[in-house]
Amino acid sequence: MALHLEKVSHLKTFTGHGDGYVVVNDKRYEQAVVVSARTVQTDWPATDFASLTAEHFDYFLEMQPEVLLLGTGKLQQFAHPKLLQQLMKAGIGIEFMDTAAACRTYNILVAEDRKVVAAVLP
Repeated sequence: MALHLEKVSHLKTFTGHGDGYVVVNDKRYEQAVVVSARTVQTDWPATDFASLTAEHFDYFLEMQPEVLLLGTGKLQQFAHPKLLQQLMKAGIGIEFMDTAAACRTYNILVAEDRKVVAAVLP
């Protein structure tokens, strides 16, 4: 599915998604990807929702986003709160969404100049 939002060329935005992939600024990714306004990172070691650990969430502490959107695939899933303790202590909000919703929400928030990070699982 293609996503349409007024393009802001200097920002990283989701331009599409489908079963097992997302597209950021017209580049396709089939692995876990972390997207912020200026970067796309593929070094987040998460491979699937079931194997997430607290360390996977600690990855985002240095980024200091206002909100972290976690795209969990076709279905919305929620992590146990104990995995999120460091994010909560740092005042980082986290929202769990299916991947399509995470992509759409991220695009809106980044266009509003919010400090948002989207982490999307394949």
